Amino acid sequence: MKAADTSDNSRSGSLDGSNAAGEETDFGFRRVAEPAKAPLVRAVFNSVAERYDLMNDLMSAGIHRWWKSEMVALLNPRPGQRLLDVAGGTGDVARRALPRLATGGSGAVVVCDANRQMLEIGRARALDDGILAGIEWLCGDAEALPFADRSFDLYTIAFGLRNVTRIGGALAEARRVLKPGGRFVCLEFTPTMAPTVAPLLQPLYDIYSFQVLPLLGQIVTGNRDAYAYLVESIRRFPPQGELAGLIAAAGLDRAKYRNLTGGIAALHSAWRL
Repeated sequence: MKAADTSDNSRSGSLDGSNAAGEETDFGFRRVAEPAKAPLVRAVFNSVAERYDLMNDLMSAGIHRWWKSEMVALLNPRPGQRLLDVAGGTGDVARRALPRLATGGSGAVVVCDANRQMLEIGRARALDDGILAGIEWLCGDAEALPFADRSFDLYTIAFGLRNVTRIGGALAEARRVLKPGGRFVCLEFTPTMAPTVAPLLQPLYDIYSFQVLPLLGQIVTGNRDAYAYLVESIRRFPPQGELAGLIAAAGLDRAKYRNLTGGIAALHSAWRL
């Protein structure tokens, strides 16, 4: 059974929700026409899908696993709630949340991602591990989610928001599909480390990001350019306070953030009230 396909779009990043003809957006450090970005980003993830999770372990020394556990702890899912995990890829976050949602058999997770290949890998791994129910795998666009208004109690997006074409559009969709009282949590890399840490570690972090990671990507996946893009996309992403402002502007309430690992990543959270 293949994951359902509802979209031909992918992850990419301008800040607002506009879509005027002729507008450009960032693809890493390049400027491209907005319609060109989705195919470019989709090609990046297609090229690394088979070893994407392995690369996450290698390039973060496994720390991404703790970040995702912290994300689920902050989300605090409860039995019977419905979670939408957008840009959920191979299901790392979904699989962490499922045991807390599915107590009593009534909870459910929908993994929605623009990349069919990532979803197929995630679904196959879940089946291999005996996860036969509780997760639905759906190919769809973060900026045009194929769900009714107020459909979910919880919304998560991990390492995906920086890849959408219009961040404001994706955030507006998050609010739309959340029920009143629904919880929004975003895990994302930050463009620079926290100011208290950066003076000492930022130069080393820059060397690691721009030299070591692309080389590691070449060795493990055969695609240096894909990981050069991923690093560049992080540096083009809004800093923590600016992103919190965008979340609030989309109509989500009580937006706040917490830095992780010296500000390499951050958890943003908000509510639909």
